[in-house]
Amino acid sequence: MTTKTAKAAVRRSNGIRDFFSSIWRNRMSRVGLFILAFFLAMAIFGPIFLKNPPADYLNRLKGPSAEHWLGTDYSGKDTLIQLILGAKDVLLVAFYAGAISIVIACTVGIVSGLLGGKVDTVLMLITNVMVTIPSFPFTMVLSMVISVDNAFMFGVVLSIQAWAGLAKAIRSQVLIIKNRDFIEASRVLGISNFNIIMNDVVPNIISYIAVNFISMMKEAIMSAVGLMYLGLVPFQGNHWGMMIQLSLTASGALMGSGAIVYFLAPVVCIVLFQMGCYLFATGLDEALNPRLRT
Repeated sequence: MTTKTAKAAVRRSNGIRDFFSSIWRNRMSRVGLFILAFFLAMAIFGPIFLKNPPADYLNRLKGPSAEHWLGTDYSGKDTLIQLILGAKDVLLVAFYAGAISIVIACTVGIVSGLLGGKVDTVLMLITNVMVTIPSFPFTMVLSMVISVDNAFMFGVVLSIQAWAGLAKAIRSQVLIIKNRDFIEASRVLGISNFNIIMNDVVPNIISYIAVNFISMMKEAIMSAVGLMYLGLVPFQGNHWGMMIQLSLTASGALMGSGAIVYFLAPVVCIVLFQMGCYLFATGLDEALNPRLRT
């Protein structure tokens, strides 16, 4: 047992090394990795070393200076500190939304494609109904019905309808591989559908799932910012969407006030994060698919 465990550990180590080697060889993915690592470091270490800045109305809407590198907001709070602390909320909301959407989409798409028959008909009927519903208006209604007071609930609201299109795409992937020899061999050996899904189906579409997870996170961030801009989500925290909303509604950032930096700082961070996701995803398929690396 010890030998088997050691061999498994070596295989995992080699797999991780091959993954990052493949990412590193791709110049665009390498840049994307640096960008995402930077924001991840902000989200992890920011709350450890920094505290939410106190209000200082005597220094409200100040421009960048040696004391406040990105100036202050409408209440005199340091913009840079809020930006760093907001990274955690942004990444948590995006992660929860992407993870929940992926789990639902994979469950529906794989089960529907693998089992077929009435199960496929029912699941695809539900999926087609969800696809036809306009995404953002539906999310707006949900945000008014469901109490959003933490990152997880915000992720739930953003994911309830977002999974449908991906579920149909995953079903198509499963239909392509379900009649291959290794799937048929597993069925002949009497292996359960759950084990077939986990050991035969998922490994063959894992790169497709990973790329779409990155895409889901990108879309979740934009939807979250849109809901906050409209004032539909009373989210407690330093989310960049709240900074944008407050810079426009409470500070008049686009009307020539001193809050323009307070508005631009989260916008630039969102653009950079989106670009990092895109660049990182360009090499993700190759890194997770040994056949492409070969």
